Amino acid sequence: MKRQDYISWDEYFMGIAHLAGMRSKDPNTQVGACIVSDDNKILSMGYNGFPRGCSDDEFPWEREGDVLDTKYAFVTHSELNAILNYRGGTLEGSKLYVSLFPCNECAKAIIQAGIKTIVYDSDKYADTPTTLASKKMLKAAGVEFYQYKKTGRKITLDM
Repeated sequence: MKRQDYISWDEYFMGIAHLAGMRSKDPNTQVGACIVSDDNKILSMGYNGFPRGCSDDEFPWEREGDVLDTKYAFVTHSELNAILNYRGGTLEGSKLYVSLFPCNECAKAIIQAGIKTIVYDSDKYADTPTTLASKKMLKAAGVEFYQYKKTGRKITLDM
């Protein structure tokens, strides 16, 4: 008889997205993303951070102040990193697991990449203009999105 308490695909891939987010050096927000094929193969992962070659010791992590003194002009979001990290051809028809609902800029990249489904965990910026714009574009482009349903299961890694 097989085990009955194994984790679901959504638990598995959302767990990987959260684990990827743990690589982020952002002191305030750690976001991870995992892109999977329609047959549940991991295609790419990403997390929020500075572009390659831009030292996270030399660029700002601040959230307030002049735009050039904050992270916002410099950080690449996890979704875009996952798209850019993919080297296997097309992402057409794939599914994106992400720990925070994508912003409008990431939504553009998701649509252009051909990703067809987004599973997100947090939607803490749901009422902001950028998230509202994101949802409007995703709906117009036929990208399905739904919030991850937490199971309450505790998954731990002892390393």
